[in-house]
Amino acid sequence: MLTPKVTIVTLNKDTISVYKENEVILLRNRVKEYAVKIKMGIVNQTKLLTAVSELVRNMLKYANGGTAVIEVISGGMKTGIRVTFTDNGPGIKDIGLAMKDGYSTGKSLGLGLPGTKRLVNDFSITSEVGKGTSVTILKWANG
Repeated sequence: MLTPKVTIVTLNKDTISVYKENEVILLRNRVKEYAVKIKMGIVNQTKLLTAVSELVRNMLKYANGGTAVIEVISGGMKTGIRVTFTDNGPGIKDIGLAMKDGYSTGKSLGLGLPGTKRLVNDFSITSEVGKGTSVTILKWANG
């Protein structure tokens, strides 16, 4: 049986620029606020906030900041939070390599991007060298 395609509807949208470390807290608090409003369970909140923290810190570290768009979305009978991080940094040369566990250009464990992908229901990344990177994550309230 084929699963019918679900139309995603944005219920609320908020944009936060993050160029300083203290703005990370504002972003995390706003995401948590929306997650609580849609009655996301504490385990899923923790996964979402961990993913958000990783991606915003990458944006600060590798691109000196950027923009995060937080959306409360509805798809079929589900409600969730979608966050899109966009920067104008150096971009990622090889996304396939960047998504492998253990690969890092920043002297870290290399678990950030692949680990983040495992924490959320949907993950997409686009990047162009010299122009920047965009990462979108989605976590359903009960998914």
